[in-house]
Amino acid sequence: MFRKLRNKFLLLNMVTISVMMLLAFACIYFIMYQNVSRDIDMELHREADIGRKSGNMGGPPKSGNPIAEPGKGDRQPMARSISFMLITDSQGTIKSTRSSFALAEDNYQEAAKAALSGNDQQGKFKLEDTSWAYQVQKLPDGFAISFLDVTAQQAFLTNLIYAFLLVAFVMLFIIFFTSRYFANRSIEPVQEAFDKQKQFIADASHELKTPLAVINTNVDVLLAHSDDTIQNQSKWLTFIKSESERMAKLTNDLLYLAQIDQANTGVMMAPFDASDAVEQVVLTMEAVIFERDLHLSYEIEPGLKIRGSLEQFKQVVMILLDNAMKYTSPNGSVEIEMRKRHQHMELSVTNSGEAISEEHLARIFDRFYRTDPSRTRSQGGYGLGLAIAKAIVDQHKGRIYAKNKKDHKVAFVVELPLHS
Repeated sequence: MFRKLRNKFLLLNMVTISVMMLLAFACIYFIMYQNVSRDIDMELHREADIGRKSGNMGGPPKSGNPIAEPGKGDRQPMARSISFMLITDSQGTIKSTRSSFALAEDNYQEAAKAALSGNDQQGKFKLEDTSWAYQVQKLPDGFAISFLDVTAQQAFLTNLIYAFLLVAFVMLFIIFFTSRYFANRSIEPVQEAFDKQKQFIADASHELKTPLAVINTNVDVLLAHSDDTIQNQSKWLTFIKSESERMAKLTNDLLYLAQIDQANTGVMMAPFDASDAVEQVVLTMEAVIFERDLHLSYEIEPGLKIRGSLEQFKQVVMILLDNAMKYTSPNGSVEIEMRKRHQHMELSVTNSGEAISEEHLARIFDRFYRTDPSRTRSQGGYGLGLAIAKAIVDQHKGRIYAKNKKDHKVAFVVELPLHS
């Protein structure tokens, strides 16, 4: 599916760029063609004006202008960027020639015939590998035809087309691989999000399957003893209630994650004292920590303010403390440290216990991810707490990560920008 999507994106990109290049090259060629045609017309008019001024229209040319009468000049190769004029009668017979070079009589005859063969006053033809442009002027007793060698101009336009084709081929070759690279880069986040969504649905279904199976089994037991009293069947009812509460918590967490994913929907951002918020959460959890025979130490720098949701920030602190308590070794310690670091507030929650391997550190904030699935299930977790914490921190333009420290300690660090 993603390969087809990439190919469609690549094809669309190539077609779009090809059309744009074609239009650009066509516009450039059209402008150059118009400029060349205008220059040719100006040169032909100039040649005709020179002919008129030299008195060559129907009479002998003025002195200083070499003349080549038909049949009297030796045959010479046609030079580039040259011009000449022919005076003919109404039947097309050459009466006189004005030229700065000598051509064979048959060349003049072919040129006159080509110019007068149509009804156009100007045009182009090819004679002995040389391209000529001409302009015909009507005289009382014949025609005055100006000729201009445009081989160089025609070669320029032809070479321009070849240059465009070469540039287009090279550019399309480069653009193809560049577009393919960026198409792959563009598809990667979509594919990753799709894979995560599939995994998320599979994990959610798996997590819901267990409590549903427990509930269904206990209901079957109750139905099998329908004549018994509720008091005697209270154990099965307790199991059903417990699993129902677990399902309700899972459902609420999933809905909460979905709400967070909807780009700050319903979140009120306001400045608040993060130091006071952390201290409130610590005081709330202090009794629970001591009941579990854990040592708690904290150092909170006062007056650190951030902008965001106070309740969501407290929820992040609560998640990190709860996670630390779950994974702290017996008679271990939980350390909380909060301080200013440059333009950020840094909150660190450290617990003693087993270190987290590097492969787990990169994925520990993924939804439903557990480093020890069996242990986490026994403690009632679904692997969503750290995912919720990361979603909240990301929403606040912050950063959260885990790292191993010395003496078998694991630290979870939250960095959030301070409110100026």
